[in-house]
Amino acid sequence: MADLPQQAFREEAYELLAELETALLELEECPDDMEVVGQIFRAMHTIKGSGAMFGFNDISSFTHEVETVYDLVRNGQVHVNKALVEISLQARDHIQNLLDACCNGAEADLATGTELIAKLQQFMPPPEPQLQADTQLQADTPPKTVATTESHELKTYRIMFKPHPHILQNGTKISALLEELADLGTCRSIAQMTRLPSFEELDPELCYVSWNVLLTSTCDEDAIRDVFIFVEDDADLNIHLIDTGEEGEEEGQRLGDILIGRGEVTQNDIDRVLAKSKRIGEMLVDAGLVDQDQIEAALQEQTVIREIQEQRRSKKAEKMPVSSSLRVPAERLDELVNLVGEMVTVQSRLSQVAALRHDADLYSIAEEVERLTEELRDSTLNIRMLPIGSTFSKFKRLVRDIASNLCKEVDFVTAGAETELDKTVIEQLNDPLVHIMRNCMDHGIEMPDVREAQGKPRLGTVFLGAEHAGDSVIIEIRDDGKGLSTAKLREKALAKGIINAEDSLNERECYQLIFAPGFSTVEQVSGLSGRGVGMDVVKRAIAALRGSIELHSTEGAGTTVRMQIPLTLAIIESLRVTIAGASFIIPLTAVEECVELTYADIEEAHGRHLAKVRGSLVPYIPLRKAFGVSGAAPPVQQIVITRTGGRRLGFVVDHVIGEHQTVIKPLGPLYKNLRTISGGTILGDGSIALILDLAQLMHQADTLEKQVEIEHE
Repeated sequence: MADLPQQAFREEAYELLAELETALLELEECPDDMEVVGQIFRAMHTIKGSGAMFGFNDISSFTHEVETVYDLVRNGQVHVNKALVEISLQARDHIQNLLDACCNGAEADLATGTELIAKLQQFMPPPEPQLQADTQLQADTPPKTVATTESHELKTYRIMFKPHPHILQNGTKISALLEELADLGTCRSIAQMTRLPSFEELDPELCYVSWNVLLTSTCDEDAIRDVFIFVEDDADLNIHLIDTGEEGEEEGQRLGDILIGRGEVTQNDIDRVLAKSKRIGEMLVDAGLVDQDQIEAALQEQTVIREIQEQRRSKKAEKMPVSSSLRVPAERLDELVNLVGEMVTVQSRLSQVAALRHDADLYSIAEEVERLTEELRDSTLNIRMLPIGSTFSKFKRLVRDIASNLCKEVDFVTAGAETELDKTVIEQLNDPLVHIMRNCMDHGIEMPDVREAQGKPRLGTVFLGAEHAGDSVIIEIRDDGKGLSTAKLREKALAKGIINAEDSLNERECYQLIFAPGFSTVEQVSGLSGRGVGMDVVKRAIAALRGSIELHSTEGAGTTVRMQIPLTLAIIESLRVTIAGASFIIPLTAVEECVELTYADIEEAHGRHLAKVRGSLVPYIPLRKAFGVSGAAPPVQQIVITRTGGRRLGFVVDHVIGEHQTVIKPLGPLYKNLRTISGGTILGDGSIALILDLAQLMHQADTLEKQVEIEHE
């Protein structure tokens, strides 16, 4: 429990570092965008202040140096250029390395930080002599403000900070919080000792003190709340604007009003005390200065003004931002999904029992449980959905760095960043996308002079996009580079022994050579590519996600890689089929239709595995033969026609049972080399059904077909 605030800081810091990287890349493109500069400064300031509060002093001190430079950028004393952005990106990486070292208990690399600070200081202007001499002037200068409003008006806030007694036990340093407040402007802190117990009852590990702080600053309320962002659950915090600094505003308040505003007394207490003496209105009437009607009118005016002010305060309170999100560890979400998966299995069993017993009441309950289970399943899976843009943003830095190393000019374009995908799928997509993006940069995009000589713009383009397609996501990566030559692909494959000289390959099969282990089109090995590993790893990773990958290219115009990935890996809609009494599962997203296959249809095809479906021929795989199942097939079999990777292929089964909610269970390590089965599931009767890997079955069918052709020749 004592480590929870530190853990909250780490998670928040990683998010801020991701935002910081994005902002720095935007600043490189638009050096004069002061809004982006402010975003960078605020991220640095939050990391620095929070790091100091939770004892991450190395992070705090280093970030302070970077923050200082960007404070000068905000004030117009330092101008942004590519060199500053480059060093800032290195500084951002160093902060992340320091954070990783703290999380892993490793020793921090302070030498790198010292070198970066020295580089950053080269951008700082020399100090003015008169400021060095006049130390008294520096001491009397009010502290600079950190977050300013558009009007730059000084405002005064009353901050009532009441820590919970146990706040010190989680490592919070209250002195650091008060120092951070002091950095925002002119600050006066008043400690409240009303909760302080007697010496005998005092516990040194508990906090008994609260603070009333008056802060005069140009910052807004959000900047003040940011100071307390990591302790908001461990303290009571009230922030009130007591002076807006606008002209014509009432200069002061009565003592009673101030005490009421601070919560020290109530209006009834004031009225009760004042009732013991004559009110000012009564004294004025007795003196003959005003009459009773004038007093009544003034009181009415006072009442109206008070009501207006109260309404204004109420509206302001309604506009205050309320946190609508909750940070939950990923392990808890995984556990929740597993429990929902077990519930889906139990619900399937309940429905099966209800159908067998022909009990109307039980069947009604089973239907209701099924409806609720489906809603719970969908809600739980939606919780794990994240926008894929969080992954896309990482590649902007990757493209920038690779382009810089290769001396290429590249524009990185993204689309569909808001497309949502299961967090587990997003995590497993990272490495395949990195391999493909590196290939686009190294193999695809030409050097600027070469592009110009070919009539292309010097600036190459790499596109990364995503879009929903049913319960799958289509991810497309394309470049406008030199493309692929099928003749060159075939030549390389022959040289490496991947194919034989007699093999006849169509265009699609030539492009598939890219995914063969050990295949590469690069003549010389570089730090980026050329060793023949990468695209085969990509294909295996996509297959592990039950997805498919296609590659299309036009020589001289560019290459497109298109991947289709399921939204989730936990629970899928599927089609249940049987072969010799054993159940198998086919993902429903790949299924187009089901047709019958009779002995007459088989004889009409003269032994070839082709079925005529509405005028077109569809190849099929008899799964009985593929799996070596003995026994006679039924007179009428079923062909489940699927589409995977742009190809239509049928799978012949004995019977089609119907749609089924499948909770995917991974196979054990003993079956890790079983390519045609991607997992298993538990049916309602407790039996096991295996999930077919359609992509591997298609690949196996292609291999068998080629072997048959060779034998016939």
